[in-house]
Amino acid sequence: MSYAIIGFGKIGQALANAFARSGIEVSVATTRAPESFASDAAAIGPGIIPKRLAEAVKADIIFLAVRYESHRDVAKALPSWEGKTIIDVTNAYGVSPEELGGLPSSKVVEHAFEGARLVKGFNHLIATVLEQNPTVQGGRRVVFLASDDEDAAEEVGALAENLGFAPIRLGGLSEGGLLVQARGNSWGKLIFKDLVKFD
Repeated sequence: MSYAIIGFGKIGQALANAFARSGIEVSVATTRAPESFASDAAAIGPGIIPKRLAEAVKADIIFLAVRYESHRDVAKALPSWEGKTIIDVTNAYGVSPEELGGLPSSKVVEHAFEGARLVKGFNHLIATVLEQNPTVQGGRRVVFLASDDEDAAEEVGALAENLGFAPIRLGGLSEGGLLVQARGNSWGKLIFKDLVKFD
């Protein structure tokens, strides 16, 4: 299984830190040349591999960690996303429900990445929290996952566990997804909730 993070801002780097801590190799890419962020990647760890976008999207599981407005640009990188799992880490801050056609933002993202299996996840924590060690006082930091594809949610849940988090599945995008999405000026009830699960 291969992994990539598209977007290398604060959230993308926080995710890269989680991979580095767990010793799991991950490609990182932006719309810029990889040379422009290679030193930032190297500072996180040797398993954080800068690549061009066209190369990074060959991964099996892809974290979409760009601004919501940029998701369609990333979607153009492949003619079909069949066989890929996309983890939608975006938040549609300031995007009106009308612009989204009344849909959850993840449904809009899912339409752009035609053929992909989409999981909403890792987006409810701010970067400074997401980049911290997820082991907290003997428990594990919670990440919420929502998807209309049970198998994809299970696959991403297993990855979250490997990264040290405690995944909690919320159901489908139109139900659970709304609990962890920001759109317009409204916030899902679970946005910014920093919870720890004790087994």
